[in-house]
This record gives sequence, structure tokens and C-alpha cells, in this order.
Amino acid sequence: MKSSWLRVSVACVAVVAMVSAANQPQQSSQVETLPNGLKIEYVYTLDGCEPKSKVNDMLTMHYTGKLVDGTKFDSSHDRDQPFTFQLGVGQVIKGWDLGLTKMCVGEKRRLTIPADLAYGDRGAGNVIPGGATLIFDVELLNVGDQAPTTNVFKEIDQDQDKQLSRDEVSEYLKKQMAAAEGAEGSDDIKQMMSDHEKLVEEIFQHEDKDKNGFISHDEFTGPKHDEL
Repeated sequence: MKSSWLRVSVACVAVVAMVSAANQPQQSSQVETLPNGLKIEYVYTLDGCEPKSKVNDMLTMHYTGKLVDGTKFDSSHDRDQPFTFQLGVGQVIKGWDLGLTKMCVGEKRRLTIPADLAYGDRGAGNVIPGGATLIFDVELLNVGDQAPTTNVFKEIDQDQDKQLSRDEVSEYLKKQMAAAEGAEGSDDIKQMMSDHEKLVEEIFQHEDKDKNGFISHDEFTGPKHDEL
């Protein structure tokens, strides 16, 4: 009897070790370059992980975007706010839609995206020049059927003073419009960018109930959490 229990115990330990090893993160140097010029570096992978990202999934990512000379133009880490989007439906640049499939939560990739899969010859705003190749370091935080609730108030409130100024709202809109400009059907975005200041004023007319020049957490009607 004693030897039977010993064999069972050893077998259990072996199974646990095998499962643990199969799910350990692997540092990887594998690089894949697609015919369209998109380069995917599999920086950090997980063996045997599920589920893997697919078209129509809602992905939540942390990312840092740089030009090839190393200039950083955007980072979700700086805002301490991950970015959520639907994969494969044109909400983001094509390089993201193509480069973030079959990815598991916790994995990291580096995408080197040619201009024609990013913002093309026109660039984006004042930070991404026309014809620029972009480099994104990305980490997948969540895969789901629906987007998690985003605390937009926190995203906008950069100085964390629990109220939104015109400058904060303006900067937030510029970043959101720049991110959406590379997506399909961006004519409406271009029009909004041209009417940017007017849009800010309309937001304050609607949201700034006490007309003190700031939008408080209570006044804000956009997505937010109860906590500040």
C-alpha cells in the first residue's frame, strides 16, 4: 500500500511538472516577415496557450510606438491605461490587424510596420511623418467578446486633479483622432479633426453643467468608473 501511494505521488508530481513546463513563458528570437513587408518578432511566447486571438475578438493591449530612429510617439504605459479594440475590422492600422492574430494573453511582440500598412504618405498629426515605418512593442492583456469598461475620465484627466480642462479634452481628442485616422472609412475622422476646436466647445457646453470651465467627475457623462 505504501509503495502504491508513493507511485501515485511521484506520478502527480511528474504531471504537474509537465503541465507547468508546457505553460512556461519562452524568450523567443523568432522573426517572421510577411510578403507585404510586415515584420513580426515573437519576443515573449507561451507554449500551448489558449485562447489565441482571432478576427472579431476584443483585444486589450499595452503598447509603445516608435519611429525607426527611436523617437517615441505614443505609449499606453505613459497613460497607465491599456488600449482596447476589435481585431480585424479596421478600427486600427492594418499592421495591427494583421500582426496581432494567434496571440495569447501575456505574450509580447514587436511589429515593424511599413508605411502602407500604417499611415501611408500622409502621416498622422505632427508626430508621424509621411512614409514612416513604425515599430510597436505590444503586450496582450486580455482577449474577450466584449470590451472591458474603460474609464475614459481617468484617461483624459492627465494631471489627476479630478476635473477635466479644455486642454486635457483637446489633447485626448487629438490622440484618439490620430489613432483612428489610419482606419478604414476615416473621412468622418478627418472632418472632425478640421472642426476640432468647435468639437471641444460643444463638449463643454454639454458637460460643464456649472459653467466653471471644468468638467467634474459627476458632470462627465462618458464612460467612467465610480472610483476616481
